[in-house]
Amino acid sequence: MSETYSVPKGRRNQERSRESQEQRSHNHNSSRGRQQSGKIHTPLIPFALELGFFAGLFWGLLRWLFFTLHFTIVAPGFLAEPFFKHSFMKTTAGHLVGLLFFIALSVIASLVYTLMLRRFKGPMPGIVYGLVWWVILFVLTGPKLGMMNPPHQLTWNSIYTEICLFLLWGLFIGYTIAVEYTDERKREPEEAGD
Repeated sequence: MSETYSVPKGRRNQERSRESQEQRSHNHNSSRGRQQSGKIHTPLIPFALELGFFAGLFWGLLRWLFFTLHFTIVAPGFLAEPFFKHSFMKTTAGHLVGLLFFIALSVIASLVYTLMLRRFKGPMPGIVYGLVWWVILFVLTGPKLGMMNPPHQLTWNSIYTEICLFLLWGLFIGYTIAVEYTDERKREPEEAGD
């Protein structure tokens, strides 16, 4: 003896109606999100400050690691050299001050890129931006302010390490901003749940 239970017709229609309404709501929300992806929806200044802080922290710690492993002879606190004694910059406290200065440089660089260059797409503008900062610091101003020796007096390992670090630092800042403020998200595959 088998009994079958059937859902009353009115109730079945209500369930279908609710499911279709949820599906339409989901489709509407995801299409709204895609429409807004081309518009600026993130505040410029707070985003640039946060990005600059984390770029400075991550790449500053990596610079310190490269110095510790003798990949470069440029001290981690080279940006603070004009403001502190050289003997202080060799201490652990000097290295921490140098990290703070690198974070400050990254915040400034991130603000400049966000305010002036955020419309550029792809990774290349960020790489060029990092290279420009390396030239400004290591060729134009650094040797004149006593931050480091001129490039022809540095070791090749130091030059390669610093150029690569600044290229990646610029790429990190530039491409993060490009993804946030241009349609770079369209290159990414959509998630399976959307």
